[in-house]
Amino acid sequence: MNPTGVFDAERRTLSLQRVFSAPVTDVWASITESDRLARWFGTWTGDPSTGRVLVTMNAEAAPIPPAPYDIHVCEPPHRLDVSAVDEYGAWRLVAELVEAYGRTTLILRQEDVDPGTLGETGPGWEWYLDRLVAASTDRPLPSLDDFDTEYMPLAAAYAAMPA
Repeated sequence: MNPTGVFDAERRTLSLQRVFSAPVTDVWASITESDRLARWFGTWTGDPSTGRVLVTMNAEAAPIPPAPYDIHVCEPPHRLDVSAVDEYGAWRLVAELVEAYGRTTLILRQEDVDPGTLGETGPGWEWYLDRLVAASTDRPLPSLDDFDTEYMPLAAAYAAMPA
């Protein structure tokens, strides 16, 4: 497995892409509807119209306290821009979706990334996005064991990306 992410050192932005054989509205639902998000990442509660929801991740090795996510931009079904601060740091995430010829491309960008964390962040997003792809096609999701054996070996390649 090779890294699919690209790090823009000048902008401190990590970008990853996945392509789905699904309409944009379906992929959008997988990242914005709590029950669909639960299939690969976690759930959210609250009222998105307030600009903030509480996200509980459900795929981690140990329970993580729910974290408030601020919604900066929500333009269905093409752009979602959120941020959160949790025990692991500050997260600014932008998801952009484009549909063409019956396929949807998702570009996930994590902005303001500390280059010193790329060795953990890159494999983590690879794993989560592959879980999203698997969930969207009803295939078995990569497990935590898969994370350790298939995704963490990407850490060195991510850590070596130009800072």
